[in-house]
Amino acid sequence: MAIVIIPAIDLRDGRCVRLTQGRKDQATVYDGDPIEIALSYEADGAQMIHLVDLDGAFSAPNSRNRQMLRKIISRIKTPLQFGGGLRNLKEVAHVIELGVSRVVVGTLAVESPDVLAKLINRFGPRVCVGIDARDNQVMTRGWEKREIITAVELAQRVAAAGVERIVYTDVTRDGMLAGINLEQTCLISRESGLRVTASGGVSSLADIRAVRTMSECGVDSVIVGKALYEGRFGLKEAINEGRVPKLLGLH
Repeated sequence: MAIVIIPAIDLRDGRCVRLTQGRKDQATVYDGDPIEIALSYEADGAQMIHLVDLDGAFSAPNSRNRQMLRKIISRIKTPLQFGGGLRNLKEVAHVIELGVSRVVVGTLAVESPDVLAKLINRFGPRVCVGIDARDNQVMTRGWEKREIITAVELAQRVAAAGVERIVYTDVTRDGMLAGINLEQTCLISRESGLRVTASGGVSSLADIRAVRTMSECGVDSVIVGKALYEGRFGLKEAINEGRVPKLLGLH
């Protein structure tokens, strides 16, 4: 089966950055207007763009990031997936009203399961849960707080609450260009029965092909960030790799 390639734009103070293992003191700032980057992803055929408010994730709401979100929504037609610091019903409702197609909540899913249930009841599949883990233990609050619940346990819990999709990130791989944690990503999907978007570590087109082999266990998409910024490959190339290969002799 084919998988969807979702390019990522991470914002700090309105600028594009990438973190190493999610550490806010290890951020690389990239040249380029986030709006122009989003437009380029759209032109290259992105089916969805993943936008993260890193300041919000670190509990430091930044109005420049929200202004940038509004501007990007006004300029592109591609569906936008947005997360970072969305920790109550009002904040989630607000960004959906702005035009975000899908929101990703993480800390909220752990700390406020009752609010998660209300969100699912109100917005259905437009709400997905981001499960970020280090050594299989869930990390929250911008990956700075280690929870006692495991990634698999949380996945099963949110599945029971009616969540349909998980974005799973192995924190130790994120920003490291070290490849996806294939085994753990597949395990999360199998144990929860949910669709999973893989995240963290894509470094090459070979990684895209590897994720495509996991489609049978429920992994149907992958987020790509640093590899695009570093020029390891282009988005068009990644999208082509994500498609089902043609059989010889067939068209």
